[in-house]
This record gives sequence, structure tokens and C-alpha cells, in this order.
Amino acid sequence: MRAMLALGFALALWQGVVWATAVPAFILPGPARVLNALWSNAALLWEHAQFTAVNLLTGMVAGIALGVATALNLALSPGARLLLRPMLIFAQAVPIFALAPVLTLWLGYGAASKTVIVMLVIYFPVTSAYFDGLMRLPAPLDDLAQQMQAPPLRRLLFLQVPNARPALFSGLRLAVVYAPFAVIIGEWVGSSRGLGYLMLMANGRGQTDLMFAALMVLAAKSLILFWLVEKLAKDRVPA
Repeated sequence: MRAMLALGFALALWQGVVWATAVPAFILPGPARVLNALWSNAALLWEHAQFTAVNLLTGMVAGIALGVATALNLALSPGARLLLRPMLIFAQAVPIFALAPVLTLWLGYGAASKTVIVMLVIYFPVTSAYFDGLMRLPAPLDDLAQQMQAPPLRRLLFLQVPNARPALFSGLRLAVVYAPFAVIIGEWVGSSRGLGYLMLMANGRGQTDLMFAALMVLAAKSLILFWLVEKLAKDRVPA
């Protein structure tokens, strides 16, 4: 109910801005015009949305899996923390806008480059959030592990991993926010399919309503992913 109210308020505000400024439709179309473009081009949007969705989900799965594995390795090995953490921070400091053309050159204009871009963008937030959660073991549990002389691996699996679930879901929330942005960058840099490609083509042809329609489809995907993570967090993380 609250989501519907928020959506209705956003659409009303959007329409109010269009009426108040009398901005031309080719610059800012109203909600009705965009919804009409959404309906009229449903088949075209669906075709490009499928390509974007596959790249988005594949990159997210790869990035989350790699991030979780890296965080576990860092938590388990002091040597890995010494060697890998500076490299992770340095890699994150490189803007994705700088990497995207290079990855497209190396991997081509197909799905591979888009998947890798998404994976790289969400890899660091997932790794960082989960690693911080793994290392923040409450003092009573830490004392218990020391008294029991628990081996590092058993300490990790039975104490640190369960305690770090909220941190992992915090990283996943960041991932579902960053991932759509990443896949669109990949499609803008070089692609012949996808919502990002469609937005570029629509903008070049002055079809602003179609561009906004593609943007709405992408936003809907982001909201669905965020809702799924929230639902999974409520089911898996005790209140």
C-alpha cells in the first residue's frame, strides 16, 4: 500500500513539473506519454529487457559468489588480509567508466563484457561488508572460542559466519542498487542489445518517451531485486 502511494505521489509530482514548466515533450514527456510508449513498444522493450536481465543476474551471481569466497578467505587467513586487501582497495579506486571500454575491447560487444562489469562493480561492496561482519565477532563468543581452543576453520564456520549474516545482506542491498547501473554502463559503452542500447538509440532519434519507458523497466527490475533481498533478509536474519 505504501509503495502504491509513493508511486502515485511520484507520478503526480512528475506531471505537475511538466505542467508547471511547460517543457517540450521531447525534453521531458509526461507520465501518460511514457506509459503509452511503454504499452506501444512492449514487445521491443521485452526483447531488450531479457538481454539486460541475463547479464544483470549472471554478473550478480558471479560477483556475490566471488565476494563471499574472498571475504571468507580474508577472515580465515592473516596472510590473505596482508596481501589482498590493498589490492582490493586499489582495484575499487579505478572508475568503472575507465574499465568498461577496456573490458569491451577484450571481451567483445556481447554478454561477457557486461557480465564482468556487473561482477566487478558489486564484488567490492559484498566483500567489504561481509568481511567486516565476519571480523566483528561479539566478545562473549570470541572468549568462548578462545577457551575452547577452537580451530580457525571451526571458529569461522560455527561462530563468525552465522554472526555475519546481517552484514552479508547489507552488502547484497548495495549490490542490487549498483548492479543495474553497472549493466547499463556496459551497454552504453558497446552493445547491440539491451535496455542501455535502446535508451541510446531512442535518445539519438528524439524518442524521449521510449527512453523513459526503458528507464522505467530498468527501475522496476531494481525494485524487484531490492524487494527480494529484503524478503530474504527477513526470512534468514532473526529480528
